[in-house]
Amino acid sequence: MTLWTAVEAAAATGGEARGEWVATGVSIDTRSIIAGDLFVALKDIRDGHDFVADALAKGAGAAMVSYVPEGVPTDAPLLVVPDVLDGLRALGAAARARTSAKVIGVTGSAGKTSTKEMLRTVLSAFGTVHAAEKSFNNHWGVPLTLARMPVNIDFAVIEIGMNHPGEIAPLAALADLDVAIVTNVAPVHLAAFRNVSEIAVEKGAIFSGLRTDGTAIYNAGLAVSPILQQAAGDHPTLCFGVGDTRIDELTIQSGKTQAKVHVAGHPLNLTLSAEGRHFVENALAVFLTIHALNLDRSAAVNALESWRPPAGRGERWSVDGIILIDDAYNANPLSVGAGLDVLARANVERRVAILGDMLELGESEMQLHADLAQHPAIQQIDIIHCIGPRMRALHQVLPAQKRGLWYATSAEMTPTLAENLHKGDIVLVKGSLGAKMGLLVEAIKSMGTARNLNGDPS
Repeated sequence: MTLWTAVEAAAATGGEARGEWVATGVSIDTRSIIAGDLFVALKDIRDGHDFVADALAKGAGAAMVSYVPEGVPTDAPLLVVPDVLDGLRALGAAARARTSAKVIGVTGSAGKTSTKEMLRTVLSAFGTVHAAEKSFNNHWGVPLTLARMPVNIDFAVIEIGMNHPGEIAPLAALADLDVAIVTNVAPVHLAAFRNVSEIAVEKGAIFSGLRTDGTAIYNAGLAVSPILQQAAGDHPTLCFGVGDTRIDELTIQSGKTQAKVHVAGHPLNLTLSAEGRHFVENALAVFLTIHALNLDRSAAVNALESWRPPAGRGERWSVDGIILIDDAYNANPLSVGAGLDVLARANVERRVAILGDMLELGESEMQLHADLAQHPAIQQIDIIHCIGPRMRALHQVLPAQKRGLWYATSAEMTPTLAENLHKGDIVLVKGSLGAKMGLLVEAIKSMGTARNLNGDPS
């Protein structure tokens, strides 16, 4: 299916199309490029122009460049623009303008990707859905997701993140949202923000990207919820966590969470193939989206049962008698607390946590790590191993009977796993992406036959 023609892409970007080419996709990485893609030569750690020849050799339909790189023929299929990132943004804006799809934006300190994937699953019951790949939620990820959006779809779900002030508003405006969601606000990215209130202001900026009749959805159970309410302005607003959209009852079992909830005053029974109250809170935001779009609640409830947690965000594995909770993709005080809550509920012989550094927490980072020792769930956890210089602050204040090993890096702990994990254990692996906790996840999986306990969607 043709996504962009040379003429359309040139009109969208104001660039010069060389040759009569068509693109069936958009790519920024030659390692995963598919024949027919428009290769966008972004400048990051490496200059994408260095890979244009390789992209074309692998079958790229064309390349977006700001100059013709050395080794690329002058008659190669190109789209020449003054600035490649600006060109990608323009392409994304044009893709949004030409579709009649309902576009939903999701931000929050935690739960963005899980909520986005829930929306992808549930909205698929009502039509075709385009959603961000992985966590493509930054200054290039959002325009890339939009630029990849086909014309004839019914829904699009755009994840929007940030780590500095002023990032969310322009991305939300680019996405031109029909619905905007703030899942929660927590002490994350404090290296760039003075306090949680400033983070709430930045998260609330997603509402500035709403269309005039667009709906703002946010968690009303937070200390900073009034900031989100103010950010929503005159837009129609739906809130979860309190009032007529809330959790009434919660039952958590191995690999499952069952909940009785109210959504906009309507009682619903939900079943999720993941453990944790935080996943149910994400589902409340999803069902308020269903309500805002006037879609059938019963069909949405049925669709939600096929949702599975994304990799690294709560997946459960069985490895020869050891239960592994893979929550290694990212971490902040809120999400670590949620992970500890899930671990504490497990009915097993021994509960083990392996916690890696939480990054981008600013001057208070050591205290925020040490404060985890006061989390109520710690009382139910048998042993806690710590990884990284920041997590050492937790290690030093843990009760002696719960204090496990400390290593500077995840790679250093990897060889010790076999002697420190045993049949009957359940182990949570959690940390920021930069802590490379995924190494431990893969090492545990390699200790035996790994079986995904969340199952395949059916």
